[in-house]
Formats: sequence, structure tokens, C-alpha cells
Amino acid sequence: MQRSTTEPTPEHGAPQRATGNLSTGLKTRHVTMLSIAGVIGAGLFIGSGTAIHLAGPAVLISYLTAGALVVLVMRMLGEMAAANPASGSFSVYATRAIGRWAGFSIGWLYWWFWVLVIPVEATAAAAILHSWIPQVDLWVFALVITLALTITNLFSVKNYGEFEFWFALLKVLAIIAFIIVGALAFVGVFGPEHAGARNLVENGGFFPNGVGAVAAALLTTMFTFMGTEIVTIAAAESENPASQIRRATRSVIWRISIFYLVSIFFVICLVPWNDPSLIQDGSFLAALTVLNVPGARLIVDAVVLVSVASCLNSALYTASRMAYSLAERGDAPKLLSRTSRSGVPRAAVLLSTVVGFVAVVANYFAPGRVFSTLLASSGAVALLVYLVIAISQLVMRRRAETLDEHLVIRMWAYPFLTWAVIVFICVVLVLMAIWSDLRGELAATAVLAAVVVAIGLVVQKRSRTAVRSRREAGR
Repeated sequence: MQRSTTEPTPEHGAPQRATGNLSTGLKTRHVTMLSIAGVIGAGLFIGSGTAIHLAGPAVLISYLTAGALVVLVMRMLGEMAAANPASGSFSVYATRAIGRWAGFSIGWLYWWFWVLVIPVEATAAAAILHSWIPQVDLWVFALVITLALTITNLFSVKNYGEFEFWFALLKVLAIIAFIIVGALAFVGVFGPEHAGARNLVENGGFFPNGVGAVAAALLTTMFTFMGTEIVTIAAAESENPASQIRRATRSVIWRISIFYLVSIFFVICLVPWNDPSLIQDGSFLAALTVLNVPGARLIVDAVVLVSVASCLNSALYTASRMAYSLAERGDAPKLLSRTSRSGVPRAAVLLSTVVGFVAVVANYFAPGRVFSTLLASSGAVALLVYLVIAISQLVMRRRAETLDEHLVIRMWAYPFLTWAVIVFICVVLVLMAIWSDLRGELAATAVLAAVVVAIGLVVQKRSRTAVRSRREAGR
């Protein structure tokens, strides 16, 4: 992708302009904070309770395994992105490494995933606000939140960066505060009954539901990390993308270790794994309630509200940039590749928002059926994205070594760890096919993927035919 030729803008100066491509309005602090907190979603504060209830204390193994997978995938993606920053990220690399059909397919599947996140997060945020102000209908809150964040995304990428910077900062501070509280409880500050790690071995031991439950929890925890890769998309709109990607890729290990493993460890130490409040209230609220922290529900609701708003903001941004990249490569309507004077692909932003609203309308007229089917169709997209990244890196690294290219970031133990990731993801997909609770999601995603891949193959065939015709006409 061509970089904007306009001059960089000072931190608080006038917005940078771009005429035919994206601007570079994201500052270092924007990308840095996005890389730190991009992996933190409402799934950590609420959804982790379900994973703990499934596997018990052994859920730590599930989070460790899922985290290790994400670290390896990010390393592979970082290797490619640092060498060739692009707003389409892994979709662009899939086109170069595997073929146009692959980039087309994974790009549209990824876009679909984030488009469906928009109504989900809008509804979650509206539910919290409705609990505070019950006089206002849920749909009103959902509409206002989505419109507000859509408008901010329409004006400049700097608006997205600013909102996400503060959202991310609040999430990070909240988790650090929770870890401090958990550490104080662990050493007995809140009383001897809350000290230590007895809950790791009591109530049935470390594996109360068997080793198989760890695999089930793994499937749940794996999807909570989706969003880590957004930094490689956002970095393409920063002034020094290679440096930003290198920094984000190298910090992903400690981010996952601290934010997920340490916080979940303290939750398990404080709350027995079989306590129903883990599912009813979410893991963080259950832990704070055990410690009788005043205003715990209000505090957690506020943090979750910030998290879902952050996720909605990122969903709008990410979906629009992937649509833009697809259009720029001829895999989507050309209208989506047009940018405003401030370098924002407004048509792509509006398309992503409109499709999200259509999903809400579908849910209104057919509650629990249409929307749940749509959500199921994106259930395994994260795994497909990771698989495509691994295969792309395998091919592109081989080409780079053949051409003796210098790589700023290199995948560890190539190609052994790359192949290990590919095999592991295939095993997880098989487990999803076996596990009854996830079989429907896998089937829905498989059907959607098959349709998109078929369209991608047709697009690729037509493109090759057109190129051949032009060559023959030029002879």
C-alpha cells in the first residue's frame, strides 16, 4: 500500500490530510496503548467466569495454552507486518503467500466477525446503562452509543486513536487495581480466610472436572484473545509502522501474562471454582464481592462499560479498514476505497455500521434465532485467521530467505514452531467438531467459509482471465 505523501502533523496540530489513501494520524502513544490493552475485552471481566466454572483451577492451563498460541501467532504476524505494513494486514499477506482467493476469503470473514461484534457490544453497553437509567429503552442506548462512536470514526483516525487511548488506559488501570487488591488479599490483608491459594487444590482438586474440561475451557478462552492483531492494522496509519509493530509484538508476552494469567490466578484464589456467582456476576465482581469491596457492582459495571465501548470502537475501525483494504485490492466495491480529506474511508465505516444495525433489526423481528445463527457463523473465524497467518508466514519466510531479505522481526525456531501452531489449530478444530456445545458454531462457520472461498476462487479466476486477455490484446 502506498503511504501518504503529506507531511506529518504535530501532536496537537491540524489534522493530516490524504487524498487517495489512509492518513498517518495515529501517534505513538495511541498505538502503544492499543497494543497494551487491545487484548483486554469484556471477556476477561465477565466471560472468564464461565471458563473457570468449566475447568476449575486448571483453567490456568487453558489460559496459558491459549496465550502461548496468541504469542506465537503475533510473532509470525509481526514478522510479516514489520516488513510490509498494510491496513489489510494478514489478508494482504494471505493474498501474496497463498493466492488472491485466500486474501479475499479471510478478509471478508474477518470483516464479518467484527461487524457482528458491533451490535453485540452495543447491546451489552446498553444493558449496563439501562440498569442505571431504566426509564430509557435498551434500543435507545444501543443506537446512541453506536452513532456516537460511528461519528467519531468518520472524522479522522486520530479520533479513534484518542478514544481508544483513554478506553485502554482505564482498562489497564482497572486491572492493575484489581491485581493489587488480589495481592493484598493473598497475603492476608483482608483476613486469613482470603489468604493463600487453598482454592487451587480444594473443592475437588486442581482438575475437578478432569483433563477434558481443560480442552473445553481452552476453546472458550481462545476467543477472548481475538483483537490482539488489530495493532498491526492500526500501525499502518502511524508514522513509523515498522517500529510500532516491533514494539507491540515484543510486549505481547508480558501483556498476556500480567493481564490474564495473574488476574485469573487471584480470582481463583478468592472464589471457589464452583461458586455460581462466577457465571451469574462474572469473575471480577464475584472476587470483589467476596472481599466486601464497597460499590463493587458499580465499579465493575463501569469498567465493563468502558471495555465494551472500546471493543465497539475497535470493531468499527477494524471492519472499515479491512473493507478499505479489500476494495483497494479490487476484492470489494471501489467505493469503499475512497477516503475523505482527512484520510478516512467513510463509506467503509458506514457500510460496517449499517450491516451491524441490520443484524439488530433481524434480532428484533426474530429474537434468538436469526441473530444467534449469525453469531454462530463467526464462531471459529479466530482460528481460521490464526491458521492463515501461520501458513502465510511459512510461505513468505521461505521466500524472504531465498531472496536473502533482511527481517526486522523473526519467528522463533522457524519452521518448527510455525508447523506446531498449524497442527495445534487443526487439533482444536477437530475438538470443536467433537464437542457438542461448539459443533453448531463450527458447522455455521464452515458453511460461511465455504461460500466465501467459492466466491474468492471465482474472483481469482476472472482476474486471471482478464490479465490473460490484456496480455494477448497487447501482443
